[in-house]
Amino acid sequence: MGFRIKTVQLLLAVLLFIVVNKAFSQEKPNIIVILTDDQGWADVGFNGATDIPTPNLDRLAGEGVIFSNGYVSHPYCSPSRAGLLTGRYQARFGHDCNMPYDGENDATVGTPLSEKMISEALKEQGYRTSAIGKWHVGDHPDLYPLAQGFDHWFGFPGGGMNYWGKAKNDIQTIYRNGKVVPENELNYLTDNFTDEAIRFISKKEDKPFFMYLAYNAPHAPDHATKEYLEKTKHIEYAGRSIYAAMVNAVDTNVGRIDSTLVANNIKDNTIIVFLSDNGGRIEHADNRPYRGHKGMLFEGGIKVPFFMTWPKKIKENQHYQNIVSSLDLFPTFLNAAGAKAKKEKQLDGVDLLPYITNKVNSVPHDELFWRSSGNFEYAVRKGDYKLYKSAYKNKTLLFNLKKDSLERYDISDGNSKIIANLEAAYKKWDAKNIDPNWFDPHAKNVIKEEKKWEQSRKKSTNSN
Repeated sequence: MGFRIKTVQLLLAVLLFIVVNKAFSQEKPNIIVILTDDQGWADVGFNGATDIPTPNLDRLAGEGVIFSNGYVSHPYCSPSRAGLLTGRYQARFGHDCNMPYDGENDATVGTPLSEKMISEALKEQGYRTSAIGKWHVGDHPDLYPLAQGFDHWFGFPGGGMNYWGKAKNDIQTIYRNGKVVPENELNYLTDNFTDEAIRFISKKEDKPFFMYLAYNAPHAPDHATKEYLEKTKHIEYAGRSIYAAMVNAVDTNVGRIDSTLVANNIKDNTIIVFLSDNGGRIEHADNRPYRGHKGMLFEGGIKVPFFMTWPKKIKENQHYQNIVSSLDLFPTFLNAAGAKAKKEKQLDGVDLLPYITNKVNSVPHDELFWRSSGNFEYAVRKGDYKLYKSAYKNKTLLFNLKKDSLERYDISDGNSKIIANLEAAYKKWDAKNIDPNWFDPHAKNVIKEEKKWEQSRKKSTNSN
């Protein structure tokens, strides 16, 4: 009799554990990061775009908080992604540059496996994880998403690819969980990535999910379907019209994802973050009113369209003005999942939720730092001031962003004490970094671009 009672008690205890654990897991929010590629600040309606239709993104942005001073940690693709995924300044582990394009790269070129990614941290919290779209933080198979904490992967390893899914080489090929996807199953990558995302979201599992959905749009090459081109035919400049169609494709597909969350009754407890990996590219994108573009450490290269929604916890129609960083996503997600981000001592970001829910009155950051190709270029934002050692201009520039958010007026002359203070802050920060583990052509390209800029301006004065 006593044996039976103990058996029943044990079974009840096991059942209670399962029920409690299931309820606990369902309390954890689903998390989706939607990352676009080279999209400009003013290429979305919620930041003032009037030519590109982005109704779904605008609606979602209004359902949560828009970060009016949202930055990424680097002005171009691969390093910015490395920072976002690890929650660390990528210079900490030497990932300052894109992977070299000439020849095959080994497993030492890319974010090393020793760096803990968001995916790995959330798996520890019981999440199922998915990476979809552009990877670009390691060309070698040893560094692909399946080795970096992702249960599921659908996308391509490299930095760019045509939108029709036509394979060109090993890193410009679409894979699903390491296996090549037949080209006849692909038609337009922005749509295909969304189809895969919807399949993953719609799986009936008890675990919450984390999805890193990295569209390659609107990165070159400029490819769009007739459906999306029809929506931007009002733009008379052809290059901008095609680019706009690529952005509209993302918007349409984000709407499909949102509808899937609603249909599965999980939208209320799903965090969605939308941002671009860096400022808009030099052609066709619109970074206005800010100065510069992708590759530059002017605001136009590092300040991006950026919002977060979580209907269960975040109030709608917010514009958060204090500076935030893509590095903040890792600790924000980890704490939202019920873990303690402070235990991850390597993180450089902070949990944004206490700030955007008004639980604390201080600011997330008083200072942020950027480094490109080692110390070839760097920038510091501290309080109202920003220091930019610009290789483009071959000068160290100083701006008061409170008075001059558009960086039109260099005030370096006569402000040596402020410059010294910012340079000291940079040196203290940079002392924790390592030299770049490899280099890309960025430094050469900067010099070429600036010379071309100077020649064009000079030519305009000699035309008569």
